[in-house]
This record gives sequence, C-alpha cells and structure tokens, in this order.
Amino acid sequence: MGTVINLRQARKRKARADKAANAAANRALHGRTKAERSAQEAEDERHDAVLRGAFRESPQEKDQ
Repeated sequence: MGTVINLRQARKRKARADKAANAAANRALHGRTKAERSAQEAEDERHDAVLRGAFRESPQEKDQ
C-alpha cells in the first residue's frame, strides 16, 4: 500500500514552490540596479557603434 498524504498540505507545498519559482524568475529579470542597467545600455551602444562602423556601405546608401 502507498503512503498516505494530506492533499491540503500537498497543494500548499506546490503553491509555495510555484510562488518561489515565479519570484526567482522576476529577480532574474528585474533584479538589476539602475547603475547596472545604464552600464549595460552604454555597452550595448558602444557595441552597436562598432558594428555600424564595420559596414562597407551605410544602410541609407544601400536603400537608394
């Protein structure tokens, strides 16, 4: 015979686990400070500038 479990406690345990997983995902998405976000934006801008400078012809000239 299998073990007897309390369904109410099992539901509560599952709800707590789901809530913790959701909180962890939110921390990963939104858990950066303003300085970290601005530093990442600046790094992305520098990266884009390097890529724009590497084109043989500018995108505007290509369209014409």
